[in-house]
Amino acid sequence: MIPVRDSAAGATFAVKVHPRAKKDAITGEIGDALKLALTAPPIEGRANEACIEFFAKVLRVPRSSVSIASGQSSRAKVVRVHALSASEVEQRLRAAIG
Repeated sequence: MIPVRDSAAGATFAVKVHPRAKKDAITGEIGDALKLALTAPPIEGRANEACIEFFAKVLRVPRSSVSIASGQSSRAKVVRVHALSASEVEQRLRAAIG
């Protein structure tokens, strides 16, 4: 499982995004990051919005609790979850991955 870190602003974890995929899904791990396939194109922030929406749904938190901490214009991103601790995020990600 990828490392999830606690910080004052919330739990953070790394993601490597593959835009314009066939479906939205976590497709594995690459190094210390989750591989995330998104159908959204990487234009005008659509992939970022899709990433936030995807993790809000998977982690069962409001959309406003998820943000991109860094990597807005990159495929390598750091996602921040304001509403959960690192251990809660790890548990919910494990359940989503299967």
